[in-house]
Amino acid sequence: ELEGVTVYSGFAVGRADAPYCRPEYRESFLVNSLFVANNIRRWLADGYGQSTPAFLGEIPGLFRDGTLPVDVALLNVSRPNEEGYCSYGVSADLAVSAVECARTVIAQINPAMPFSYGDALIHTSRIAAAVEVDDPLVEVPTAVPTEIERRIGAHIAELIPDGATLQIGVGGIPNAVLAALADHKHLGLHTEAMTDGVLPLIESGVIDNSQKKVLPGKNLASLKRVMPGISVASLALGSRRLYDYMDYRKDLVMKDVAWTNDPFRIRENPKVMAINSAVEVDLTGQVCADSVGTRIISGVGGQHDFMYGGSLSEGGKTFIAIPSTTSKGESKIKALLTPGAGVVTTRHMIQHVVTEYGVAHLRGRNLAERARALIAIAHPSVREELERAAAERFGYSFLRLH
Repeated sequence: ELEGVTVYSGFAVGRADAPYCRPEYRESFLVNSLFVANNIRRWLADGYGQSTPAFLGEIPGLFRDGTLPVDVALLNVSRPNEEGYCSYGVSADLAVSAVECARTVIAQINPAMPFSYGDALIHTSRIAAAVEVDDPLVEVPTAVPTEIERRIGAHIAELIPDGATLQIGVGGIPNAVLAALADHKHLGLHTEAMTDGVLPLIESGVIDNSQKKVLPGKNLASLKRVMPGISVASLALGSRRLYDYMDYRKDLVMKDVAWTNDPFRIRENPKVMAINSAVEVDLTGQVCADSVGTRIISGVGGQHDFMYGGSLSEGGKTFIAIPSTTSKGESKIKALLTPGAGVVTTRHMIQHVVTEYGVAHLRGRNLAERARALIAIAHPSVREELERAAAERFGYSFLRLH
């Protein structure tokens, strides 16, 4: 019955391909992805849908100013509380602005969804239609770090001071970093994605948010203790343990991604440590994180938002953490980016690149010096090839460096 319906898809992780991504529906649903998640990746790769490049923190503004008009918002929400409010639970991110702008809100009421506080709340009176379901949330198993990832994590943890505010992503390397921070003190959490990896640090008191400036803890001098502050995220992705932990916790808030990812809010926190990953990095420090050549596999997400905000933070540091090679043995540090690869973080913003072989400090270094530093942390099997490429490109200014 429907034709030409544009579907905006955000960070929507699914168990399988999205049900609207079928050939018989190609005239009905025109998929416009704002972040290419696994459930629509194949549909876009086959040319049926498209992605819109945008910093994740700026997408709510596209809804709010009408650039991307929203008629209907589809939500997966918790059961209502005593006051009649349902929570979006694990997903404030784009949902907050979509609901704000939508004329019609349709929801499924799902007891599997935790009730989280912050921006991700809607009163039942705002919902035009609802259906009750009992549908388990998608779970992402906690990635157990490999030996290579543990080495990367250890390199980064050594550079993180006590009192730092963390932005950290999903996967083996972030979990390795978090595991290496067990002896740190007074860390804060202001991140885009919350994962299982932070739970041990919160439960042990390593993350107490006491030295953040945005939603900090309070120093109760009369009682000689610190009241923990609030951990901040925009979405959550992990196991059922994480979702159960989130349920009705007032020391964890889920905020509109335009709020969490605002670089000028991020910079208000001291010692922001922004830790992100990449598909590949070239010898000048250009970072590709959303495509393999011309094929879009992800999105810009919040990498740029936090790399910029972290670089502005007093005492802040930013990291691109990658294994030196792909699972197929290809170098992730390249003389030139693969043709068609998109630049997510520019070479003008990069500070540190980390592999299992060490840390390349790039801030304030010229192009030849960057190439020398990156070659030193590349896989040994490609260093000679990269040296030749750098010498040809940068000439004597590279050759004189030892």
